[in-house]
Amino acid sequence: MFIPRKVWVRRAAAACLILYSACLLYWMFLGFGRTARYSQPMRYSLVPLRTIWYYLSASGKMPVSARLVNLLGNVAVFVPFGILIPAVTSRLRSAAGLAVLCIPCITALEILQMLLRAGSFDVDDILLNLLGVWAGFGLLRLLCKMRTRRL
Repeated sequence: MFIPRKVWVRRAAAACLILYSACLLYWMFLGFGRTARYSQPMRYSLVPLRTIWYYLSASGKMPVSARLVNLLGNVAVFVPFGILIPAVTSRLRSAAGLAVLCIPCITALEILQMLLRAGSFDVDDILLNLLGVWAGFGLLRLLCKMRTRRL
């Protein structure tokens, strides 16, 4: 049985999206030595750009590697969503459409991290994660344009 290329790509992207989402959930709640700290209060930061500015200005107080992991890691880990979501559904092929879907999902994950005490709720993480989604989307659009020009 012949499966058209478009259908095959969509199915492969959906499988990758499910697998990557499962990995992300593991990383956010169990990976990297995370443990629930129920004896500690819930942690949160609601001031936009406070944490980002802290990491950018903490030159001597924190190793560069720790700052890069916190800033670039929050961006990089969401890049695949900007590539895979538009590949799965044709309805989400704009940066605004991706934001409408991703902001509530990322916010829910941040709230769960705080409630389960596997991390904290940080509005800057939402911003960095969305930046990662948009970076992936931009990369996908660039690749599509390059492919179209070659034909």
